[in-house]
Amino acid sequence: MEGATTQERIRSLRVALVTGANKGIGLETCRQLLSKGATVILTARDEQRGLAAVRNLQASGFIHDQFGKLDVLVNNAAVHGVGLDTQILGPSNEAPDNLTDLRNAIIETYDLAEECLNTNYYGTKRVTEALLPLLQSSQSPRIVNLSSLYGKLRYIPDDKIKEEMRNVDVLSEDRLDELLQSFLNDFKGGKLKENGWPTRISAYMVSKVAVSAYTRILAKKYPKFCINCVDPGFVKTDINYNFGELPVEVGAQGPVFLAMLPDGSPSGHFYDLEEMSSFE
Repeated sequence: MEGATTQERIRSLRVALVTGANKGIGLETCRQLLSKGATVILTARDEQRGLAAVRNLQASGFIHDQFGKLDVLVNNAAVHGVGLDTQILGPSNEAPDNLTDLRNAIIETYDLAEECLNTNYYGTKRVTEALLPLLQSSQSPRIVNLSSLYGKLRYIPDDKIKEEMRNVDVLSEDRLDELLQSFLNDFKGGKLKENGWPTRISAYMVSKVAVSAYTRILAKKYPKFCINCVDPGFVKTDINYNFGELPVEVGAQGPVFLAMLPDGSPSGHFYDLEEMSSFE
């Protein structure tokens, strides 16, 4: 009887997994979920190792054996996809003390762009795919993807690319992958402007637009899930060299709000903090 009672208690838990949870918005999301009674699994250290840790957790059967399900997945892990020019920074090699100097010091390389897409988009996709069986075991599965203001279509200059990203009734994961490969090819070939891609913090923008599009594809594919993406706001974190305006406590409110939505809530939408917004 005691075993059965323990099993029932475990099944009644709200189990959440948060990626990129060693600091910033991810860590604060864990804190706020815990305060709402959730059991939280966090992955951390660096982004790639954290994403790999999630896949290893699933492969080892740990989550299944301990909880039998996963109720909430918060895909928070992200990198900015840029570096800083040490010649501009000077001998101290410290981050600039104002946004203008930061913008002037930013450099973008193909390797950084590739890493950015691999972490922000493909990392989100791989973790989600690995955990789908556990989410399907939940009675109220939730997926929250951290996007950005830059995850909106307005930041894609080319109307044709924009329309492909917009039309979720036609857009497939395979086609989205093709578009991202085209972006990388154009980045390497120096043809971003020519072919209608953003030219500043381009990989970050494209990766976040891809996350937003992927959110809509997933929501259509899994209608019994509640799947949304969120712009947490301009939060003071490492990803913007701590130039953000909002504290992490505010930045985590949107992801937590979506993670705890009641059954029957909207799916496949973009939120600004806790307010439903538009992908445009």
